[in-house]
Amino acid sequence: MTLAITIGALIAGAVFLMLQRGMVRIVLGFVLLGHGVNLLLMSAGGTSRRDQPLLSFGSPEAAADPLPQAFVLTAIVIAFSITIYMLTLAATGSDDDTEDAS
Repeated sequence: MTLAITIGALIAGAVFLMLQRGMVRIVLGFVLLGHGVNLLLMSAGGTSRRDQPLLSFGSPEAAADPLPQAFVLTAIVIAFSITIYMLTLAATGSDDDTEDAS
């Protein structure tokens, strides 16, 4: 139950930040969204109610599925690269969405 509330809070915070106007807030929203989705993928793997994913330490029927863990590792790398790219765009971009007083 705590994991579901945490995932919901991360996704809600991500949506709120992505609807803001500043580019840095949008980037932070994507970071929160990535963390929420990673937690969702890990909870889908069932590691809390299963044995280790290595077959030499238990029976194959009770072994956890290692595929969600591989997805999360891949998603962490992709989210990091997208975050760096978006922060670079935020730093080098111009503020043309603000209105001039002149």
